Amino acid sequence: MSPRVRHPYLDHPLPIPFAHRGGAADGLENTAAAFRRAAAAGYRYFETDVHTTADGRLVAFHDATLDRVTDAGGRIGALPWSEVARARVGGSEPLPLFEELLEEFPDARWNIDLKAESALEPLVGLVRRTGAWDRVCVGSFDEGRVARAVRLAGPRLATSYGVRGVLALRLRSFGLPVPLRPGAVAAQVPETQGGVRVVDRRFVAAAHRLGLQVHVWTVNEPAAMTRLLDLGVDGIMTDRLQTLRTVLTERTAWT
Repeated sequence: MSPRVRHPYLDHPLPIPFAHRGGAADGLENTAAAFRRAAAAGYRYFETDVHTTADGRLVAFHDATLDRVTDAGGRIGALPWSEVARARVGGSEPLPLFEELLEEFPDARWNIDLKAESALEPLVGLVRRTGAWDRVCVGSFDEGRVARAVRLAGPRLATSYGVRGVLALRLRSFGLPVPLRPGAVAAQVPETQGGVRVVDRRFVAAAHRLGLQVHVWTVNEPAAMTRLLDLGVDGIMTDRLQTLRTVLTERTAWT
């Protein structure tokens, strides 16, 4: 593998297009229907989030509660799977178990945001049981949570940096010798945070010197996609599947 491909998960021509929540702009986010639509559009990399139910089932869903996008309510972690399974996203689509998604899309690679500490052990156990080491990359805003996942799973688990890791990488881009958690394969970041620019040429160069890829979320406008691609980012996560595909196609970079 080249220096820019530190883990089999990243073995894909650059830049990598990610379907954020399966393409959230078209509705039915994080459902099997959304991921089927993304696969039909030619996407191979999917971004999703995981929570656990009160009885330990690993659900692909962004929010801690059902209220925003389903016809039900309540906190997922406080409800049994039998109740969560009755909820419908957009009034029509059930919430999928992440294990079902792994099985239905055997060629897909998954970028997984660990939304809750309770999801850590079930996710690592699922990856170990299914042998899906090359198909998942785990991230979280909580750097400690990802570090705990690595301690549990070992070096075969691909991970991205959380907030602390991204800050450390940003400081290193200015020449400061800040330590970084070893073993991460990517920095997954917003273009800006709180009005402060995160991704610029200096940041991308610093990541590449360390053998890290840079994946930027969540980018929905063609001008922003073009600007980031010109900086040399290695992946873009988008809600707007056709928009990103069009931009990459015009650059002869859609694969």
